Parts: sequence; structure tokens; C-alpha cells
Amino acid sequence: MKTRWLALSAAVVAVAAGLVTSGAASATDPLTLDSGYVTDAAGVLSTSEKDAVETRLQELTENSPADLFVVFVDEFTSPSDRVEWADTTATRSNLGPDQYLLAIATDQRSYYISAAEGGPLSNSRLDDIEQEIQPLLAQDDWDGAILLAADEIQGDGGAGALQAFLVVAGLIALALVAWLVIALVRRSRRAAAIRKRGAMPEHPDPADPFSTLTDEQVQTKAGSALVQADDAITSSREELGFAIAQFGESATAEFTTAVDQAKAKLSEAFDLKQKLDDEIEDTVHEQRAWNIRIIRIADEIDDVLDANTEAFDSLRKLEQNAPQELERVRRERAALAPVLAGAAPALAALSATYAGEALSTVADNPAQAQERAGLADHAIEAADQAIAAGRTGEAAFAIRTAEQSVAQATQLVQAITALGSDLAAVETQSRALVAELQADVAAAQQLPDTGGALSAAASTTLQYLQAAQADLSGTARNPQRAFDALSAANAQIDAAIAQGREALERTRRAEQMLEQTLTQAGSEIRTAREFIETRRGTVGSTARTRLSQADASLTQALTLRTTSPDAALTEATRALDLARQAISSASADVSAYNSRGYDGWGSGPFGNSGGSGSSGGSGLGGDILGGIIGGLLAGGGGGGSRSSSRSSSWRSSGGGGFRSSGFGGGRSSGGRSGRSGGGRF
Repeated sequence: MKTRWLALSAAVVAVAAGLVTSGAASATDPLTLDSGYVTDAAGVLSTSEKDAVETRLQELTENSPADLFVVFVDEFTSPSDRVEWADTTATRSNLGPDQYLLAIATDQRSYYISAAEGGPLSNSRLDDIEQEIQPLLAQDDWDGAILLAADEIQGDGGAGALQAFLVVAGLIALALVAWLVIALVRRSRRAAAIRKRGAMPEHPDPADPFSTLTDEQVQTKAGSALVQADDAITSSREELGFAIAQFGESATAEFTTAVDQAKAKLSEAFDLKQKLDDEIEDTVHEQRAWNIRIIRIADEIDDVLDANTEAFDSLRKLEQNAPQELERVRRERAALAPVLAGAAPALAALSATYAGEALSTVADNPAQAQERAGLADHAIEAADQAIAAGRTGEAAFAIRTAEQSVAQATQLVQAITALGSDLAAVETQSRALVAELQADVAAAQQLPDTGGALSAAASTTLQYLQAAQADLSGTARNPQRAFDALSAANAQIDAAIAQGREALERTRRAEQMLEQTLTQAGSEIRTAREFIETRRGTVGSTARTRLSQADASLTQALTLRTTSPDAALTEATRALDLARQAISSASADVSAYNSRGYDGWGSGPFGNSGGSGSSGGSGLGGDILGGIIGGLLAGGGGGGSRSSSRSSSWRSSGGGGFRSSGFGGGRSSGGRSGRSGGGRF
């Protein structure tokens, strides 16, 4: 081992020989520790010394409740204070309460042992260990100081283990003489454990990831999560600024909204942290619940920011290959021409057969498809000009707009054909229901009718049949309205004849009615979805909610289809009604928007030229651009959603880190005790 006089002698000889030159020590900022126990950034340990120290520190981990990590640097900088420097390095390396960091600045001649609150060693014990190793550090006996620190820490742990063994042995001995005393001691220990556990559940809950964490661990994780979320938002705001400069405000509007939403959530988290820190005393259950809420808010912020990153990546890829992507979109636009040409004739053919009310959801689809095609042409032209001018960011957004416009135009035309098929199917079902109801009327007339209920039901059914047959004949047929009337009549006649029919017959009819209602509900839901998706820029939350509930009711009806036909029919009927409410609400939203009008492109990236006015459709501003850009930036249209992934960097079971990724992200330190200790040597 090195000694002080050897070091001084070597220095004197070096000076005498003229081999020593003046130089400044290497400054070192707080860092992340290496994978082993020793991080020798100052290069003061030989290979054999480092191997011996690593082996000893591994033994310490295996034989004591504490871990010791060591870092050598030349000087502590940013901060230069040894306490702040060591605590920051320990936090960056995710050291837990039972993990200690001995930080040594060899040229600065300063050292300190960083410790988190709640560790197995008291502050006074740490002070003693620092005093014990100080003479060895003063002699530059680096490995000797580490080995002594390990011995002192393990010696304390061994003493604690021996003391625990003696206590247990004493309790066992006392148990042979006075079992009552032991019972009292055990009861006291259980009470102490309950107090120590605080609000932590006594038994882990597999559905609750926090149930295995102590209150202190939850608090530490909440603080780290809050800092990481704040850093992620800051980084995302910086990234957003670059994106606005690259693609323009129109292309990044949804990203701006995402950052604003994340900031609002962060404000809620800071409010909870303030409640935890104020002078009002909170219960342990409140503290735990608020800390868990802070962690979950940080996760929500992570999700909000991550949900928009893929759209950035997609736009950047388009920007990199803008000429090739523009040619691809041009080919797609060219293939759209014959599809558009067939839209008006297809609608005209349906109009010659069905009433206008039955075609209301696709009545303006040809015009809407033409508007989408016009938007695609305008966007392609703008992209071409932007590429020629070297504005690749603007070109990427224009290409994506053209791509989505072509896709929506195709969907609008296909909706016409799909509705025709649906109406034909409903008409077929309605005609079959007419025949069945006629048979029901005949059957009801043959059944006993003591109270006149069957006669009244038969008369009402005949009236419904007459109205339905009018809707199913001529050149203005309305199969949906006919089906509604026939369904109502069928319900009434079935209720009337149920008293004279066996349960099996009632079940058969209920199942048949269920299938018909399921088909109609599916048709209405599909019609509503296509209507909303192609006009999502102007359709509000009410229509979307009704559609979601209709879909859920239809799923429930299908689940109950075999086990409970009556309950399934109730759910299917509810799904049908909700789907129609969705169509009605969506149509009202579109009409309300059309009444306000739109002035074209406004302040968008393509200027005012080429935009349509407020008449003849839903308008390019909200219905088209809102639908296209809204779907694009929310993950729809231009390719799948990306689920965020999170990773925890836990050095041991006692501590850990939290990473929240956004457009940027970052790390921060916190959670060490910052005790007064260490010194110079």
C-alpha cells in the first residue's frame, strides 16, 4: 500500500529530475456510476487493487444489510460542494435507502458518504466511519480506506445481527418460563409493525402495483415522477418550437394542444404536492393516495406526449422522401377519378328507388367526395411548389393532406354502395316480416279472445301493415321506416298472442325478432360510423357518445344471444335507437356548422386560394381539414397508434428511478438526506 512519505519522496524526486510540470486537476461534474461497485474516474487504483476492492464490496452486500459504492474523481464541480455533488451522483445512479456512496475527490482532497433517509446506518455511525477512514485517505491509501469502510459497515451489521439473535434467544428462554410475557411482546411488535407500515396494505394486491411499496417508497417515486414529468414537458415545448418552425403552426396545432393538456395535468400534480407539503397535517392514507395520484398523473402526461410523437416521425419521413411520396399520391389521385365518376350515378340509382329520407346519410356524398378530390389536387400542387422551393416541411404536410383527402373521397363513394346493400337487405327483411305479421293476424283471429285484446292487436297490426306496404312499394320506398312500423306491430301482436301460445313458440319468435333487430342495429351503427368518420371535423361528442353506446349495446346483445334472447332483444333495440340518435345528432352538428359558413384555407399553409365557400358542403375548414388533420395527429389515418413504453432503472429493491418520455424527456435528482459530514483529508 501507498504511504504518505513514499508519495512525498516520489514528488521530490520528480521535481528534482524536472519531470513534474504544473497542471490543473480535471474537474468532474456529477456522473452516473459504472456497473460495478467502484467508479475510478481519477484512475488512482491499479487493476489488482480494484479487483480486490470489488470482491470485498460484494462480500459486504452478501453479509450485511447495506451496499457501499465508491467513486473517485479529481475535483467536485457543478456543484463543487461535496455533499451536493455526492447526493446528486447517488440520485442519478438510483441508489436506494440501503445503498451508500463514498465520493472522493483526490486532487481536491475532499470526501463524503452520501446516504438516503431510512437506511440501516445512523448519521452518527456514518460520521464515525468517515473519521476512521480519514487518516488512510490522507496517506493516499485509497484501497485501504475502502476496505476499512466496508469492515466498519459490516461490523455494525454483524453486531446488529448478534444483538437480534440474543434478543430472540432471550425471548425463547423466557417463553419456557413466562409465555404470557412473550405474548405481550409479540403483540407490541405487531402494533409497531402496523405503525411502521402506515397506509401500506398488509397483503399485496396483484391488481395494485403500489401495494408492495412502503409509504416512503411511494413518496420517493412520486417526487421523482413529478420532476421527470416537468422535464418532459419542458423538452416537449422545445421540440414543439422546432416543429412549428419546420412544418408550420397548422401542421402542429394538435401537438400544441397536447403540450397544453400535459401542462394542465402537471398543474394538478403540483397542487397535490403543495397539499402534502403545507402546514396542515394529513393522514397517512391521504398522503399515500395523493402520492399515488401524482405518479399516475405523470403516467398520463407521458401518454399524452407519446400519443403525438409518431405523427412527427411520419411527417419527417415524408419530408425526407417528399418527391417520391408526392408521385405516389399523384397515382392514388389518378385512380380516384373513375371512382368519383360513379358516385353520382350510384346515388341517382338509389334515389330512383328509395325515398330521400332513407338516403339522407349519403345525399351529399358525391359533392363531399368531389371536395375531397379538389382538396387533394390543391394539396398536391402546393406540395409540388414547396418541393421546388426547398420547403420540405410544408411539402410533407401537403402530401399527407392529399393522401388523407383521397382516402376520404374513396370512403364517401363506397358508403353509397354500402347503404344501397343495407337498404336492400332491410327491405327483404321487412317483406318477410309483412308475411309473418299477416300470418300472426290470421293466427290471432283463430285464438280465443275473451277480453278483446287479440282483436285490438290484430286491428292495429293491419294498420301498420298498410303503412309499411306503402313504404315498400313505388319509387320512393323507405325500408327503414317500414321496418320500424312492422317492428312495433310485431311487438304488439306478439304480446297479444303470447297468452295463447306455448313458451317454445314465444321463444322462437323472440329469437327471430332478435336476429332481425341485430341486423338492423348493425346496419344503423355502420351507417352512423361512416357518416361521423367522414365528417369528424364538425361532429361533436354527443353523436360519438351515442355511437359508442350503441356499439356496446350491440356487443352485449350478441353476448346474450343464446343464453337470454329476451334480454338480448332489449339490448339490440337499445343499440338500434342509440345508433339513430347518433345519426340525428351528427346531422344536426353538420347542419349547424354549414349555417356558419367557412372562408376557405384561412391561415393554413396553402393560403386562401382554392378554398370553397360556405355553401354546398360542410366546408374545407372544419369538416375536411378538421377531420383529416384531427385524425392524423390523434393517430388515425396515416398509420396506427404507438403505445408508450416505460422502464424503471432500479439498482436494488430499495430504490429506483422513473422515466417519463415525451418529445424530449430528462432526468433529475432528489431524495438524498443531504446530511452534514465528510470533510478534507
